[in-house]
Amino acid sequence: MHDLTGFQRDILYVIADFEEPHGLALKDELEDYYEQEINHGRLYPNLDNLVDKGLVEKGELDKRTNVYTLTQRGEREIAARRDWESQYVDFSE
Repeated sequence: MHDLTGFQRDILYVIADFEEPHGLALKDELEDYYEQEINHGRLYPNLDNLVDKGLVEKGELDKRTNVYTLTQRGEREIAARRDWESQYVDFSE
């Protein structure tokens, strides 16, 4: 996870919240968070990079639509990141 950009980490967190999100659903969620348009030239290369790193699996919903899910490694990386973050930020106290 340390070698990902913040945007790539955000993509992982959004994918984790959906059953099998497609690219446009991810784009909509990220645009809400960033409060700006996320163009295809930014989103899809980053998704492909996450697939190449083995963190995300890309499947086909239909001939035109891909779906994205976290791999087990992706889930472990998110859990490890959250554990690391909790060492420094704990709002429960």
